[in-house]
Amino acid sequence: MAIEGVAATVPLSAGERAAGLNQLAALRARHWGDSGWDEVARFLNEMRDRRDPGYHDNCRALAAIFYFAKLPTARHSAAPDAFTRQEQRALIAAMNHFRAVVSLFPRRLTLPN
Repeated sequence: MAIEGVAATVPLSAGERAAGLNQLAALRARHWGDSGWDEVARFLNEMRDRRDPGYHDNCRALAAIFYFAKLPTARHSAAPDAFTRQEQRALIAAMNHFRAVVSLFPRRLTLPN
């Protein structure tokens, strides 16, 4: 027996998905009082770990996130607890946008020979 009715899921564009992720982040903050900044701080510290073999690529990825968040270059090396609320919001929105875009990547990427 087939299930008939409205589809439970619909395809979303990257912009719609990013807007939805930002809406969810706002709802989490409003109803649970959790800004999630502790996880963002952990992420920033891990990306800045000089012992990581991919340290230079991690720095480039962080620079892309900071650039997308429109943070001045002088603020890119700031400690996570030194960011203002406005900068935190901009970083989280930029990270949500990247999450939305990455979800559209091809499933099986292969390196050319």
